[in-house]
Amino acid sequence: MNCVKPPLLNEELSRALLSPERVALIGASTDPTKNTARPLRYLRRHGYGGQVFPVHPTAREIEGIPAYPSLSDVPGPVDHAFILLSADRVPEAIRGCVEAGVRCATVLSDGFAEAGAQGQERQQALRAAAADNGLRVLGPNSIGVIDTNGFACSANAALEMEALPRGGYGVISQSGSMIGALLSHGAARGIGFSSLVSVGNESDLTVGEIGELMLADPRCTAILLFLEAIRDWAALARLARAAEAAGKPVLAYKLGRSKAGQQLAATHTGALSGDDAMVDALLEDLGIARVRILEALYEAPPLFFGSGVSQGRGVAVVTTTGGGGATVVDALAASGLDIVPKVPEVRARLAADGVASGDAGLIDLTLAGTRPELVRDVLDLLMASDMVDAVAMVIGSSSQFHPELAVAPLRGLSGSRKPLAVYLVPAADESRAMLTGEGLAVFRTPEACAEGMRARLERRAPSSVPPAPEGLAERIAAHVAGAGGQTLDEIASRDVCDMLGIAGPSGRLAASPAEAREIFAELGGPVVLKIVSPDIAHKSDTGGIALGIATAEDAGEVTVRLLETQRQAHPGAELRGVLVQRMEKGVGEVLIGFRRDPIMGPFVMLGAGGILAEVLKDTAIRAAPVDLAKAREMLADVRMVKALTGVRGRPKGDLDSLARAIVAMSQLAHCPSVAEAEINPFLVGVEGAGGLALDALVIPAAAP
Repeated sequence: MNCVKPPLLNEELSRALLSPERVALIGASTDPTKNTARPLRYLRRHGYGGQVFPVHPTAREIEGIPAYPSLSDVPGPVDHAFILLSADRVPEAIRGCVEAGVRCATVLSDGFAEAGAQGQERQQALRAAAADNGLRVLGPNSIGVIDTNGFACSANAALEMEALPRGGYGVISQSGSMIGALLSHGAARGIGFSSLVSVGNESDLTVGEIGELMLADPRCTAILLFLEAIRDWAALARLARAAEAAGKPVLAYKLGRSKAGQQLAATHTGALSGDDAMVDALLEDLGIARVRILEALYEAPPLFFGSGVSQGRGVAVVTTTGGGGATVVDALAASGLDIVPKVPEVRARLAADGVASGDAGLIDLTLAGTRPELVRDVLDLLMASDMVDAVAMVIGSSSQFHPELAVAPLRGLSGSRKPLAVYLVPAADESRAMLTGEGLAVFRTPEACAEGMRARLERRAPSSVPPAPEGLAERIAAHVAGAGGQTLDEIASRDVCDMLGIAGPSGRLAASPAEAREIFAELGGPVVLKIVSPDIAHKSDTGGIALGIATAEDAGEVTVRLLETQRQAHPGAELRGVLVQRMEKGVGEVLIGFRRDPIMGPFVMLGAGGILAEVLKDTAIRAAPVDLAKAREMLADVRMVKALTGVRGRPKGDLDSLARAIVAMSQLAHCPSVAEAEINPFLVGVEGAGGLALDALVIPAAAP
């Protein structure tokens, strides 16, 4: 029987994954044309200094290196095993790794979770077998690990290059092929890397955990993520906060912005909070800079070094070519950034040199010639100006034909107090190499330049998590448990709102017409009548709501009608009665929603309310919980809310009350018993009058 091994410490895991001293290649091929022959060739090509043990059932040696029929025949311990076998043979190899005491294994083959139900079962079995015995697994479907100190243990054909570009960027990619693409693009630009890891299916080791290992590497200055999905948001959050503490930025390029459709959840919130919107909200909350142009992923990191926290969105653009400068101005403006008008100090400096200066934001030095001292003076003045948050420098033909002249004014500006982006209009490889060597962010296109700048200026530090109100989770869990796993009806959902401190209109449940008339007499008219059922999530869809009931007699008649029509519309639904509720007035209606995504965690949403929720799709979403400042940011992001600010003489809404309700709803993030919740609509009263949850819906989380 195998003894369960203790978990690896981070230092031990880092060494086993990224810089092992002894590596086994299980399934290494004797045919140099096969992919499974590549790892041995690349390890030798790029100077791996450790010992390599090819494992092959019949070969005595491969490329002059002794081979072994099985892992158990390898003399001495093995730190890392690269399993190059087909999916059906991987379980046996994993067992062999466990028996041999290997602490980290990479699995190349596909045919696991991405291959349907059978593949998912295979992956779960692999993970369980490894975890039970202290073996950490990278993959499956991982093309391998590349550490530029020589551990090029990968089947990626990009490693045919003669030398690995060494530098400070750690790369983690869910796509194996993108590892090679980033490596080659970086090499072409003079950008180097510390290590690059293909995580594949993340059956065990995840993006977040590997990123934390990279942070401990003194060579690593930034972490770049190529993501197809987010599989472990908690580990990603730990990475983001550790990176912030270490002063090392994390940038991410995430596929999926154009996904054609989303699986709808039970609430409007679920229908509206598409996967990509949640990714944006999560990465923003974690302080991970998301870039939407791939080139910006590896060109933009220097913008994040040493320039502190951005205070605004104003970019000053300096150019030695009018047309090239205009393309950057256009791209920056299209990205939502502001072009700074000429600052007085710059205007005076140009006038002193006899350079004409218009009112436009573009500082065009084309006709002034490429005098390095003038360019540098302008840049220094912009860096010192309170009007400027960042600077973009656009260089024309001089970068191609006079690189020293073009680069001279930019020397020593890396790590400046404000972000500095450089766009070279021509193909100026020598200038590009020199500027990259200076530690500056150099871009090949105006669009990538603008995207890198946008990501930098919008990036904020990871949010702190607001504390949970004492006892809230326990009270709500007990209340939700009373529903027996069913969706809570409106009255039970209304009770959850009360626990959160979100008020609602007066009203009671009527089981009969007589009770409805009695409640009407207590409340006074007009009232709203609503069917109450845990089986009817959206009452208005089938006429389950009646508005403006003005008499007690009408209340009784409408109660009978609602019970009859909803019984017909929802056969088999449990009808608990009719809620008779005072009809309230305000200045507008919004939706406040909560959703706990099983992959990306909890979110809160604000959007247009009532029946307009899914029609307008005017929403703001944030990772939950949020504080009052973030709630107010959400108000500014929703167009419909702007109509509640007193435009054109209309009364102002109580937006402070709305912001507090968003904060309260977001506290459900601390309540794992709730999967989704929604107030739709939330009535915004006139300024100072507060707001009310007119309708509520709470969906319990599935039992673990």
